[in-house]
Amino acid sequence: MPTVLVKADTLDEANRRFAQAPLRQPIFLNSVPKSGSHLLRNIMRMFVPVEQQYGRDFIQWANLQQHRSAFDPARPMLSWGHLFLADASAIETASARRILLYRDPYDWVIARARFFVSEQFASNMDHLKSGALTADELLTMMIFGLPGKAPSLRDIYEMNAAAWLGARVHAVKFEDMVRHIAALDSPEADQFFASLFDACGIERPSDWKERVRLGADRKQSGTARENLTGVTFEFPDALGPRHRALVDYHVPGLRALLGYA
Repeated sequence: MPTVLVKADTLDEANRRFAQAPLRQPIFLNSVPKSGSHLLRNIMRMFVPVEQQYGRDFIQWANLQQHRSAFDPARPMLSWGHLFLADASAIETASARRILLYRDPYDWVIARARFFVSEQFASNMDHLKSGALTADELLTMMIFGLPGKAPSLRDIYEMNAAAWLGARVHAVKFEDMVRHIAALDSPEADQFFASLFDACGIERPSDWKERVRLGADRKQSGTARENLTGVTFEFPDALGPRHRALVDYHVPGLRALLGYA
């Protein structure tokens, strides 16, 4: 598996500033990789005792059997990962409250490309950082994948997002989360977070806004865009017409299913 190199955060210390109610049921924060996984995780960590946070790893198919204890209903934990839907993943997480986080596939292509060529990502694809490729070529590879090395957009979104929509999950769009974090005093943000905490089985405390702001501090996320280092490519802020067309060709109907079209 690839290695992600990030600095440790200080959120455990911040967590202890607040009174924490014990979890009564496991929570699993599932997400499409590069969809704000650290942001959602860090926010939710502000509402769960540190002792009930399963921080050993991001749980994925390859290591699922090593981390089955994260979903033990007798010892409720908050855990996180990138699990695609299959028999084992559905069964192992059946006791947990499942949250599913994803983002617009158009933006995901850029986020994935930027991460792959950063110093925070080490894998058998480090040759992508050599400078031999153009940004457009790299974006295209993020859509169609690299045989034997990196799955395509369709492979990831089909099993990590679309398939879970046919199961018991509370779906969260990255864009909605970011928008409501920026306007925490709005009625819309209040409704968004009330729904999220309800789905997690967490009673929302009176100081919830302060906790959200602490968890959402981008300095605490080693994979936030501005914290990635060594990126020499000039990526666009938004996917251009040609690559949007390639995404639509590659995964027709996906953006509509996810609520983006």
